[in-house]
Amino acid sequence: MTATPMSRLILFNKPYGVVCQFSGDEGRPTLKRFIDIPDVYPAGRLDTDSEGLLLLTADGAFQQRIADPRHKLPKTYLVQVEGIPEEAALARLRGGLDLGDFVTRPCEARSVAEPQWLWPRDPPVRFRKSVPTAWIEIVLREGKNRQVRRMTAKVGHPTLRLVRVAIGPWSLEGLAPGQWRGVSVEAPEIAPLPRAAAGRKRPGRKNVSSSPRAG
Repeated sequence: MTATPMSRLILFNKPYGVVCQFSGDEGRPTLKRFIDIPDVYPAGRLDTDSEGLLLLTADGAFQQRIADPRHKLPKTYLVQVEGIPEEAALARLRGGLDLGDFVTRPCEARSVAEPQWLWPRDPPVRFRKSVPTAWIEIVLREGKNRQVRRMTAKVGHPTLRLVRVAIGPWSLEGLAPGQWRGVSVEAPEIAPLPRAAAGRKRPGRKNVSSSPRAG
């Protein structure tokens, strides 16, 4: 039996204000400040003013599989918004929104309690004392530019803070801001099904083993 190829994946908890590139960007911090590994590149992006999980790999084909929306890897976000969203606003988020240049796909959206485990943001979020805030969990299977922020603004609840907590089976659990860890992953585990296999149940995903934390 042929051994399944393994790919090295870096899970990084990107702090607020860090640019998702390794080269310089007008004095702002980049990935190079935190990740001293040659020839790895982000699989997808995360806005400079957003925080949380970013995946990197040196395997170009694997990078494309992760980033390609056709694979529909769920991306889970915790979003702090202005105001208290009612069920009607959450239903609009779930059902798809016309943002002008595109219509969002149906997604998952629900109100959640403020996460007690979440680190304070640096710099702190700027609040309006007269306006309450709330938290929403949003799960997307696409990723347009600033999509989450545009979605919450569309339903009347501008985003104050945005943290990506998971991408597919990978999460930032155990990672403080600026820390990363490496994992070895079976590359085909998120590959598209062959046409002949369409409609058949996919096998369960094997556990992902992790190496010691670094950073």
